[in-house]
This record gives sequence, C-alpha cells and structure tokens, in this order.
Amino acid sequence: MLQAALADGTAHRRSVFELFARRLPDGRRYGVVAGVNRLLDALERFRFDAATVEFLRERGVVDDATCDWLAGYRFSGDVSGYADGEIFFPGSPVLVVESSFAEAVLLETVFLSILNHDSAVASAASRMTWWAGGRPCIEMGSRRTHEEAAVASALAAYIAGFATTSNLEAARRFGIPSAGTAAHSFTLLHDTERDAFVSQVDALGKGTTLLVDTYDLTEAVRTAIEVTGTELGAVRLDSGDLPSLAGQVREQLDALGATKTRIIVTSDLDEYQIAALAPASVDGYGVGTSLVTGSGYPTCGFVYKLVAREDADGTMAPVAKKSPDKISIGGRKYALRRRNRQGVAEAEVIGVGETPVDDGDDRLLLRPLVEAGKIIGRTTPAESQAHHLKVRDELPRSASQLSRGEPAIPTDYTGDLTSRNPYAPRSTM
Repeated sequence: MLQAALADGTAHRRSVFELFARRLPDGRRYGVVAGVNRLLDALERFRFDAATVEFLRERGVVDDATCDWLAGYRFSGDVSGYADGEIFFPGSPVLVVESSFAEAVLLETVFLSILNHDSAVASAASRMTWWAGGRPCIEMGSRRTHEEAAVASALAAYIAGFATTSNLEAARRFGIPSAGTAAHSFTLLHDTERDAFVSQVDALGKGTTLLVDTYDLTEAVRTAIEVTGTELGAVRLDSGDLPSLAGQVREQLDALGATKTRIIVTSDLDEYQIAALAPASVDGYGVGTSLVTGSGYPTCGFVYKLVAREDADGTMAPVAKKSPDKISIGGRKYALRRRNRQGVAEAEVIGVGETPVDDGDDRLLLRPLVEAGKIIGRTTPAESQAHHLKVRDELPRSASQLSRGEPAIPTDYTGDLTSRNPYAPRSTM
C-alpha cells in the first residue's frame, strides 16, 4: 500500500484512522482500555534502521524509493485516545490517528497488537477485581503465556485493579507492587513439611505465606501455627473445594488463635470462581491462566480503519467500508460519556464530525496523546489504576453481571448518523 501510494501521490494525503471495536465479546457488558502507554513507547521507538531497510531492499519487499522513504520515517502527526483504564463500548473511538496516509498506515499492526492484547487482559481483570469486592488480587500468570506478554499482562492487570504481580520484570519496568508465594516443590524438597515451613519463615519472617495443601491440610495448618505462633501472615490453598476448605481452615486458624492470618486461594481461578467465592472465608486471590488469556477472549476485536481523507482539492471527506457485518462509519469521531445527575453513566455518545454537547454532567473521553509527533499523554500505572476504578464506579450496577447480555450502556451517535447504531447486536430471529 505504501509503495503504491508513494508512486501515485496519494501517500501524503491528510488522513484520519480510528481504532475501535464493532462489538464486545459475548457476555461482556463493557471493555477496559489498556496498553496506551506501551503504545506511546512503541511509537517513540518506531524507526526503520539501516539493517531493516537493507532487509526490505534485498528481499524486494518494496522498491528503492520506498526504502529511502522508510529510512527517514518519523511520525509527525497527532493522536488522541481513551486513557489507560478507561471503559469502552461498541464503536468507541479508542484511538484517533491524524497524519498523512503514509505515516499512519504503517502503525496499524503495532497499535492493534498492543491494544488488542492488553485491553483483553484488562477487561478480564476488571471483572475479577469487581467481584473480588475489595479483596486483593495477585497476578500470577507468567507461566501461562509468552515471556513478553507476561510482562504486559501484569501491567494491564494492575491497571484494572490487581494489587500486585509475581512478575518481577513488570515490577522493574513499571514500578508496580510485587508479591508471590512458594511452590509445592519447596515443600517437597525438604524431608518434612515442618522443615520447609521453618526454612521459609527463617528466611522471610512470620509475615510470609505458607502453602498448606501439599500433604494433609489440617496437619499443615497446625504445623504452620506451631512454627510461627499466631503471627503467620497467610496460608495458601491451591486445590480442592476451595469454598469449603477455606471455611475449614478459617475455623482452625481462629481456634488456634491465628485470627489475623489471611487465607489466599489460587488454582485456575477466573471471574466466575471469584464470584462464587465471595461468601467464603477468603482474603485474597491469585489468578493466572484465565487472566493472561483474557478469560476466554484473548483479543478485543479492535480494528484500525481509515474514516476520513483529503480529497484532491484539499478538503477532508469521510470514507467508510460497506461490507456486510463489517460496516464502518465515515468521519472523524469525538466521544463523551453521558451521565445523569447522580454521576451514573447512561450512554456512550459519539459525535461524527462534531463534539457531542455536554449537558453538564458528562465527561469527554478523548485525550491528546501525541501532538505534531511529540508524546504528551503518558500516565503512570498508579494513575491509570485510579482512573479505572473511578470510571468503573460510574457504570450502572448491571455492568458487573457475568451472565450474557447487552453492553451496560448503549452507543448513541450525533452528527450525520443519528437514527441508528450500526454496532447494535443484530436480532437472531
């Protein structure tokens, strides 16, 4: 595309690309944006160095003129978008890229790969932390995904409310809190379970978390308190009927005087199991596989589409594809979250070619991220998490439901598309 557009002169036409999802995954009431700051870092590094250009030239991927243009590539346009931690719905213009066609078209794959992955993890993580009800969630999924995806997943989970990660590289890169527990192998290494507990407590102190289901659970809890007294930080359960076992362990700990010792549960948890554990004597959750795989939906289905471009006479014109089931809407979009006087979200309002009117209780969603090629929109992980928890509280309570249903709020359009929502679910009748 780039080579042909450079040759015919259209490569330099002013263009607007938008990144959005046509629909939410089945059963999801809302999505969560994550990966924006990683995307900005990637954009800042996005270059075609001499070795890369030579590879393209030798392979004949593109011609010499295109290789020469790529060698000097620097993004000089503007980007606005939803912040890390923001909620999105069908049609939300999560990212708006304005530049020449040539500069913007090259960014499609990197932008989609980052936001599709990170937002899928964050969307699952948000459902988990919502149902955790204030009990901390620990990200423990590094062994279930690609090593770099593990680092990105830890950040996305933190943005959506996870308290800590077991991935120390994520802690190093992003400054997010880290925590972890011992594995069964540590207990099996020692001649007795007591020896393993003594070793761990001697090394890490009585505030550590002891894994108590390697052999006999009741005996392990008794031994743990004998070793630490009543000051043991926590015990971890990793198998079995977790609700009943947690109740059993709570009763035993209390009877032994360890009333402040917490109970952490793991074992392939997802949002459904966390919801089921809500009434149980559980103080925290360690989540791995389901989290880093988006709990069944490893992508958000984001697409990156050209929605406006400069005509030959210099005016901007909306453009859109008409393919069945893959419709897009032409024109540059603006968005706000319609809220009632109580601050509860009522609709995702998208203006086509114009900013929707704020009736006084609403919130604009697009933020400047890049201006004339300069990165201006970075936020810290802590800021992103605080933003997510705040905006999630705006949603109606129905948004927390885990059963299948429609998005928590509708997507409405203003401007030249006011009569229908093209991203509304189609009737199956």
